[in-house]
Amino acid sequence: MNLPRVLTVAGSDSGGGAGIQADLKTMLALGVHGMSVVTAVTAQNSLGVQGAWELPVEAVRAQYRSVVDDIGVQAVKTGMLASAELVEAVAELLATTGTPVVVDPVGVSKHGDPLLAASALDSVRTRLLPVATVATPNLDEVAQLTGIQVQSEAGMREAAEALLVYGPRWALIKGGHLSGDAGRVGGDQAVDLLTDGSEEHWLRAPRYDNRHTHGTGCTLASAIASQLAKGQTVPEAVAAAKEYVTGAIAAGFALGGGIGPVDHGWALRARG
Repeated sequence: MNLPRVLTVAGSDSGGGAGIQADLKTMLALGVHGMSVVTAVTAQNSLGVQGAWELPVEAVRAQYRSVVDDIGVQAVKTGMLASAELVEAVAELLATTGTPVVVDPVGVSKHGDPLLAASALDSVRTRLLPVATVATPNLDEVAQLTGIQVQSEAGMREAAEALLVYGPRWALIKGGHLSGDAGRVGGDQAVDLLTDGSEEHWLRAPRYDNRHTHGTGCTLASAIASQLAKGQTVPEAVAAAKEYVTGAIAAGFALGGGIGPVDHGWALRARG
């Protein structure tokens, strides 16, 4: 077997719903070989993040070089990078790798806990986004990075244009947090916008009434990276990832006393 190889550079979620744990589960489900560079360790469960400890830059750099120099990668996904120093080190590494890069600019957890220092935002804008093949911010992260508060489809387009100024080849603005009536954006559909500034792809999927959505962003970004590693174009990879994560959200399950995770194995069970 010669499986496509995908590397996640992200934080560890001890509860298993997000972070590198979600990434590796997604990669397994989608038929690629997942590898990891741990940037931070969190004490985290269904109720929130009780603590977070970033790793030294030299430990992150050593993990990355160890994997890339020996095993090689066909795509890289980034998640929690915690500090400006880590953002800049990872951006430098990515610039020399020559593979598709999916940047999930993680700012806060599902529970609202900060996962990126405010001082690191400028490094994300100026160092990380320029090396991204696809950047996948949700609406809170869009507001952090661009200052734009998205309330409509027109706002999603405006946000994408502002994000593309920083240099990613494609922007995927995730509209899952929008609310509205069924006939308007964010009603009974979860709407995302993928654009490179010249072409637009609006992706719509049913909005499921399920509170157990921990790990959605990590899962989507890892699914995109997995499909890119298989040789799909960006629009093809994003469409396939959207389908996968929609199924995972629909099958999300209770775990602990708070918000449970999406089900990364839903497609495997559906086939079996």
